[in-house]
Amino acid sequence: MQLSSIRRAIMSDPANQVFTRQGIEPLFQAPETARILIIGQAPGLKTQEKGRLFDDASGDNLRNWLGVDRETFYDSGLFAILPMDFYYPGKGKTGDLPPRKDFADKWHPLILQHLPHIDLTLLIGSYAQEAIFGKSQRNLTERVRHFEDYLPSYFPLPHPSPRNNIWKAKHPWFKERVLPRLQRDIKNIVQQYTI
Repeated sequence: MQLSSIRRAIMSDPANQVFTRQGIEPLFQAPETARILIIGQAPGLKTQEKGRLFDDASGDNLRNWLGVDRETFYDSGLFAILPMDFYYPGKGKTGDLPPRKDFADKWHPLILQHLPHIDLTLLIGSYAQEAIFGKSQRNLTERVRHFEDYLPSYFPLPHPSPRNNIWKAKHPWFKERVLPRLQRDIKNIVQQYTI
């Protein structure tokens, strides 16, 4: 199934009709040339309104963590982005609602068939990490602290939301040890495949 057909299937799925009727399209980025896959939570309201993932303060933080500019992130063809849900899930009491539980299981495998060259997958937040690793004794902080255990295929990260500034302040090792390795790995991939 071609990506355009997958996109149409997502939009025609009865579970997504509330979005389709409003003219809201599913948000994902999946160039076949991608070498870095980002699996995140779900689009925020601002990014859904703009029609582009991570086009907000969280995206600014993420690009800073990765050491890449907007052009590289969006236009190089090296970055694929598959949220756990392709639509904004709505507002909860303490932030956005979680992504729908069955969404990624249904659509990710179809899209991943079009991403045959992924060298590294960044797992942003607990929803993405639990989808890949399952429920484990390690929480998000411990997975991020022991990121080297998941390399070379996966790199677990916290969500880059400004709301997580308190988490970053409590865990200075993230800036001191995790980000330099992340930036080095991303730089190596980008340089290898940029002409």
